[in-house]
Amino acid sequence: MPATAISSPVVHRSKSDLGVATLFLLPSFLGLSAFLIFPLTASLWLSFTNWQVIGQARFVGFANYINLATNDPIFWQVLRNTLFYTAEYLALNIVLSLAMAVWINSLSWGKTLFRLVFFLPTFTPLVGVSLVWLLILTPGGIMDWTFHALNLSMPNLIINPNFAMQALVLVSLWSHFGYNMLLFGAALESVPKNYLEAAEIDGATAWQRFWRIKLPLISPSLFFGTVLTAITSMQTFDQVYALTHGGPGSATTTLGYAIYTQGFVTYKFGYASSIAWVLFAIIMLLTALQLHLQKRWVNYDA
Repeated sequence: MPATAISSPVVHRSKSDLGVATLFLLPSFLGLSAFLIFPLTASLWLSFTNWQVIGQARFVGFANYINLATNDPIFWQVLRNTLFYTAEYLALNIVLSLAMAVWINSLSWGKTLFRLVFFLPTFTPLVGVSLVWLLILTPGGIMDWTFHALNLSMPNLIINPNFAMQALVLVSLWSHFGYNMLLFGAALESVPKNYLEAAEIDGATAWQRFWRIKLPLISPSLFFGTVLTAITSMQTFDQVYALTHGGPGSATTTLGYAIYTQGFVTYKFGYASSIAWVLFAIIMLLTALQLHLQKRWVNYDA
């Protein structure tokens, strides 16, 4: 065929097509600008000011960030609280979710029922769940009554500075492990049966089939759940507000709750914005680290 006979299709876009495309994209662009780009830009600008709602905002440069690192009496404790909560909750959530998913996947009947039962708390508003747990854990509540009835000595989780964080982790686990359990359960269902049957014929034990076949094949789902859980746990607020109000003292104050108290209790919105951007930077660093480490344990070849 002569070369001149081959011609590539040329798409001619008229101005009317461009106008129609712009019209369809405009609502999304306006929404993105109003609810994401503008708030982010305004928050970044406020973090360099001393704005306290009343009066004009004065540009103070990096003074808020310097004050956070050098003069704030509780900032480093709040940061440690947030990292400790994230590390403990993330580890327990992934282990518990995976264990429950494996157990349900091994059942011969009732899989859907158990998945529904354990996933139901995820639908419940976290503030409502926290208030119910407050009735259980509060001094003189159901937990205290139970331990007294059993003649057991147990410190109250809410008012003891050494155990208050454990109450937050307990409530968070009860509320949210169902999401990862469902995610990991779906991944386990997708593992090819012939792989497992061949391994069983070769004499592999149940643990070897799980460790060497199932776990590598569901590693992309594990990675997704780990990243998502880490990001949400760094921003925890609801259960802190409803259950402990950051106390006793500052034992359970997290960065999310510190942003609220600085912004909506003391009205230091400039200072609160600087904490928000520190939290944003930590989440970005944590996510980048997880993305880097995924090359060592996530398998996308299946």
